[in-house]
Amino acid sequence: MGAHIRTVCLLVLLTVLLVGIGYAVGFFLGIPVTYTLTIAFGFAILLNIVTYWYSHKWVLKMYKAKIVSEKEEPKLHQMIGRLATYADLPKPKVAITKSDTPNAFATGRNPSHAVIAVTKGAKNLLSEEELEGVLSHEMAHIKNRDMLVNTMAAMIAGAIAYIGFAGRFGLFFGGGRRGGGILALIAIILLPIAAILVRFSISRTREYGADREGANISGKPLALASGLKTIENSVKNKVKFGRRPEKGNPATSHLFIVNPFRGSSLTELFSTHPATEKRIERLEKIAADRDF
Repeated sequence: MGAHIRTVCLLVLLTVLLVGIGYAVGFFLGIPVTYTLTIAFGFAILLNIVTYWYSHKWVLKMYKAKIVSEKEEPKLHQMIGRLATYADLPKPKVAITKSDTPNAFATGRNPSHAVIAVTKGAKNLLSEEELEGVLSHEMAHIKNRDMLVNTMAAMIAGAIAYIGFAGRFGLFFGGGRRGGGILALIAIILLPIAAILVRFSISRTREYGADREGANISGKPLALASGLKTIENSVKNKVKFGRRPEKGNPATSHLFIVNPFRGSSLTELFSTHPATEKRIERLEKIAADRDF
């Protein structure tokens, strides 16, 4: 199944979960379902509209990313400009963060307001080809409008979480039906967890899609695979010795090309990213099939 089709299916599933928990809470608390859905969904929309418009500023500030000019970083600007031309996109702004862990992320509400941020570690540890492969992945996120997709997923999952909280809050104060309401109570507890898993699955799907599209943009899938391996090894080494690879908010982990916040025992099911080994295998297959 293509990445775009899979994403649509997962967004539909999130919508079904939203309606399901709205019905469950309404039934359990004895209030109209439309009330629970409208209030929670309206709050989620408001929150995510604000996030969609301003999150890039917060993210850049959080990671102390400095927007750099072409004079300051000529090679980086040339590389990103070339990839933007290949992708038929406006050239994004370029930023550098102080982190010594090799990584990169893209942010911005649309291609016209996009920023690609690169860590100092990526500039120092990645070869030129690896860096180009990594940047092509971030350019693919911009082209695929993954920031918008992730915002939509967060909006629906957030609404489900709010409704579930309302249901548990009502239960705490003695509300709720007895008897047949037990199924509704189970739904109130389990559906928010299911929504989180679906949201993570959407994030993993978009990562696979960005790998494939990034390979198309640069024409260098093996360079991206090599870059991913270098970044993964750096993150693993820091986790192994008890160091945190990145200082920041784990809620932003989906932005990075490799999750820098995970613990050593994190399972893929609860991760925003697929296993790096699987991503490398897919890229190697793309290279073999297309004879890059």
